[in-house]
Formats: sequence, structure tokens, C-alpha cells
Amino acid sequence: TVLSGKNAFKLYDTYGFPLDLTKEILEENLEDKDTEVSPKEAKKLAKLEAKQKKADDKIDELSDQIDKLREDIKNQPDQKAKNKLRKQRDELIAQREGIYTSKDGMTIPMSKKNKNIIKSVIAIVLIAVLLCVYIVTGAARHGLLSYFGVPQDTLTAYTITDGDGNSHNIKVSTYNYYFAVEYNNLRQKKSTYSQYSSQYGLDLSSMNLNVDFEKKLSKQTTTNDDGKTVTWAQYIDDEVKDNIKSTYSYYYEAVKANKGKEPSITDDQKKELQETLDKYESSAKEAGYALDGYLKAAMGKGVDSALVKREMTIAYISDNYKNGLTDKYAEKGYSEDVYNTYKKEHKSDLLAVDVKYFECSSADDAKKFKKALKADGSNFAELASKYSSSDWDKTANKDAVETTYYDMTRSTFKGLSAAIASADSEKDKNGNETYSNLDWLYSSDRKAGDVNTNQDITSVVYIIKPAHYPTTNTVNIRHILVTPYYTEKDSDDSSSSSKDATEATADQWKAAYKQAQTILKEYQKGKKTADSFGELAKKYSEDNNASKGGVYENVTPNQMVSTFDAWCFDSARKAGDVEIVKTKFGYHVMYFEKKNDMPTWKYNAQQAMAGEDSKSASDKIDSKYTSKTNSFGKYFFEIDTDIDS
Repeated sequence: TVLSGKNAFKLYDTYGFPLDLTKEILEENLEDKDTEVSPKEAKKLAKLEAKQKKADDKIDELSDQIDKLREDIKNQPDQKAKNKLRKQRDELIAQREGIYTSKDGMTIPMSKKNKNIIKSVIAIVLIAVLLCVYIVTGAARHGLLSYFGVPQDTLTAYTITDGDGNSHNIKVSTYNYYFAVEYNNLRQKKSTYSQYSSQYGLDLSSMNLNVDFEKKLSKQTTTNDDGKTVTWAQYIDDEVKDNIKSTYSYYYEAVKANKGKEPSITDDQKKELQETLDKYESSAKEAGYALDGYLKAAMGKGVDSALVKREMTIAYISDNYKNGLTDKYAEKGYSEDVYNTYKKEHKSDLLAVDVKYFECSSADDAKKFKKALKADGSNFAELASKYSSSDWDKTANKDAVETTYYDMTRSTFKGLSAAIASADSEKDKNGNETYSNLDWLYSSDRKAGDVNTNQDITSVVYIIKPAHYPTTNTVNIRHILVTPYYTEKDSDDSSSSSKDATEATADQWKAAYKQAQTILKEYQKGKKTADSFGELAKKYSEDNNASKGGVYENVTPNQMVSTFDAWCFDSARKAGDVEIVKTKFGYHVMYFEKKNDMPTWKYNAQQAMAGEDSKSASDKIDSKYTSKTNSFGKYFFEIDTDIDS
């Protein structure tokens, strides 16, 4: 409906129609040749804009006072005085809430007439026309009902439909939670990479991290996965929608597979969930909030501790089901004919080389290294030590095992971020990246003793055994990691690592070794089984697989750091062997479980085929579910939330 300027102002005066939308109507009408805005209406609009400016200034003033009170609350030791400050803070917040904020950020004072309308709505004394205006104008989003999270807990954000035609409604409060998580993950990711951007020359734009969190997301653009230019607000919104759809799709599949009952999460997940809530509780207290108030302020209206607990539980169940599918296919067997066919079709992926390898700090150093290298490679470790950049590496690389690699595939070289595995600037005729240095390394023309001749890269590679199908069998091992990390007490009297193991002192390494010996003796006094070792790993290990008993299954050559790897694949190794091994991470109390029947090339082929089958299964689930945005619920989505604000 086209409204005249007079009728637009009537909506503003009578129903609290937002100033910015009033202006929008007037601007649209100016484009209509049959509509005119009188000088009187234009003058009135100018006065309203002045009123707008005054309201903006008042909000800023109140916000500054509230922030100061929150800091005072945080630093006030006396509980009685703290409560008094909280009362002052709440009064100021109430004043600020009395200033109406429209969808696009324009502000006007909440008139007595508008407040009466809100009271009428809360009392459920509804007049149809007034209710429509109240909702359409956005007053509902910023009114009292919205403040308490009623629309967010009630309205649907998305409707997810499964393959059987069943519909599932996802609430706006869930959207707000997911948006906050996605938003803050992006902030954290940018913060992390920004620290290294200048040091390593990282281009944040190429990593799709060129977002400025000091500006509106809707005013900045980026490129999405489809190559389209979108605003950052739209980009995050799309990510949130995809995450919700994926998480809930696997959650519904998990419930369906469990005969309609929600599966339980693991004890570790329950513990992690509670620890997360405890951290939020601690942060809330520091900021002078109750937990639910803090979560609402940080993540959006409708988000409280119960919702966080629920959404985390659903995510755990979803992940467990998805990981279960992956594990199922990871253990899938194939016929010998299938393996041999894959072997022929993926030769370049499966071939491996045995080499001596070192990464120099510069191409010039690499040239000097290769020039000084003897034909038989006997001084490789000596040179690696000479050209190492840290004291730790200078000492470690004197041992030839640190620079000797067996059964190195192309993907392993890429995993080491080796310069020799860097893609060429030119692509092949199909647009795929090319790797001429790796092509040289895995060529059938190579022979033992060859050294890479490219003078422009920092890698030095001496070939021990040219390209072959690796026949070394995978192994299962357990370990208990004891770290010599240097720690100091922070202001909260909790330990925090400030250096890694390579920077630990001799005394710290000595203490770590003594602890490793004590653990080994405890094992030797016990039942001396894999299970008893696993219990000690749960008790003592500082590795992230401690809860699994320190077990690593189907370990392939070069999966672990050099000395760890060398111990695992020692030809004399037998079941039940135990020993203490030193790496740059600390001391490892090792336990050898068994050598598996599958050679590395076949295991790599099996994992690749299983991965493809697992992806097909995932794609099938994804295609079964559709997600539709609720246009009305979308009006209550929270944006630009930040857990640290």
C-alpha cells in the first residue's frame, strides 16, 4: 500500500511506527510522481531526526555508565556493596531499555502511548489492527515480550523436513545460539591467524577472514563457497543455517536408529558440557551477571543455560552418530580384486619413497647443504644439525633417525608442509594443481642416491629407496605422555603453559623422566597387560587420547614424530614391549600391542575407499532433509552478538 506522508506520520505518532521506516515510506513516495511531501512534513521529519540524535547520545551515555558499574561490580569484594551496585546497574539498564531501537539501529524515545500499547499486548487485550502494526513495525522485537525471550522461545526459525515428510520446527532461540557460536568462532579464528599474518605473510583475504568486527556485518562483503559476493551477515547466516540443518539431520537419524528414543551421550561429553556451563558461570560472575542473564546478553534473547545444555547435547548425539557411520565404513573390508583395481587406478596416491629429508630456512642454505652433502648421504644428519635454526633441533638432528623417513607418500610430504610438496603456479589442462617437484621425486627414473636439484626451494631430499608400494604393516600401540612443560602461576593462581617442551630446562626434563620411570615401574608391578597400561594412561597421560587408554590403532609410518615412529616400526618389536622414548613433546612410556595383518598401501587404499563410501552415506542423509526459513521468525534473529562484549 502506498501511503502519503501524512499517513506515514500518523502511523509514527499513533502506533510508534519506527522513524527509519517512516523515512523509508517518505523516500519511496518521493519516487512516486503522484505523491508529494509537504514542506510541513519535511520540517517535522527534520525535528524528528534531531530527536533521534538526542536519543542516540543518551544511549551512549547510559552504556558508558553501565560498563563502569559492571567493572566496579567485578572489583568490589564486599557482597553488600556489590548488590547495591547491581541495583544501580539494573536501573540504568531499565532506562536504556526505555529508549526504542529499531531494526536498522535508529532510535527514538519510547513514548507513553507506545508503552500503553505494549501493556495492552502483554495483558492479551489485542486489537487486530494494532497488533499487526505492532509486529510489522518491529516494536515487538524490541518490546518487553521480546526482552524476556517470549518470541524467541515460541516462534520457528526453520522448518526441517525429513525424507518421510515429517516436519521439525527449530526455534529462534536455537538460531541465536548457533549464530553466537559461529560468530565467535570466526572472531577467534581471525584473531589467531592475525597474530601470524605478518610473521608468516598470511593473506587474511585469501583465507576469507577479511571481516572487520568493528563495523556492521551487513555493510561488508565477502565471497561464499559458490563464488558469489554476499554480505558478511548473509555469509554467517548461511553458515548457521547449514550447521543447524546438518546437526539436526544426524540427530534425527540417531533418534530414529535408536527406535525413537534419544541416545545417551558419553560420560566424557557430560563432563565437558558441565565444564562449559561452569566457565560461563564464572564469566557471568566476573561481568556482574546471573548466568542466564549473561547468556542472553552474550548470545541473544531466548538463550539460557537450559538451552545451551540442550543444544550441546543434541550436537554431541549428532556427532556421535556421524562418527559412528565413519567408524563403520573405516572398518569395512573389500575383496582382493577391488584392492588391486584401486591400486592400479591410484598408483600415484599409494606409491612411497624412503628418504633423508630436511627443510632449510632459506633456498641459499638448501643450496649450500646439497653442495656439501656426500654422495652416500653419510653426513646428512651432521648438515641438518648445522643448518637447524633452534638449539633443540641442532641437538636432535645429530641423530640420523630424526631426518630419516620411510614409506613417505605424496600426502605425507604435503602434511609436513614441505616446500617440495608445494603446488606449482600453473595448473594442468583440467584446472588441477600440479606438483612438478613431487613428480620428480616419485618418477620411475629415480634411483638411490639422487638429490632434488630444484634450486629455488628450501627442501633437501636424498633418496634411499625410490618409489615403491609400502609393505610395512600398520601397528597398534599405547603410550603415556609426560611433559616437561614450563608453567607459571597466573593472576587467578591456576597453572598456564608459557613454553613448549623444547624450551624446558634440564631440571624440568629430568623431573619428567623421573615421573616416566615411576609410571613404568607401577606398570611392571601390576598385571602387565594392555588394559592395565590403558588404566595408567587414563590416570597419568597428558596426551589428548588419555581417556581412550593412550591407544593408537593402525599407525602408519611417519604418522608420528621421528623417534616415536622409529620405536613403533623397529623390526625387532614384539607384543608387550615397553620402553621410555623421548620426543620434542616429552617422554613417552610406550607399550606395543601388535602388528596388524594389513600392509600400509592396502590400509591407505581401504581408508580412501571407505572415506568415499562414508561421504556417499553422508550425502544421502543430507539430501533427505530440507530446511525452510520462517519469514516471520527471521525477524527476531539476533546478529552481531559477541560472548566477550
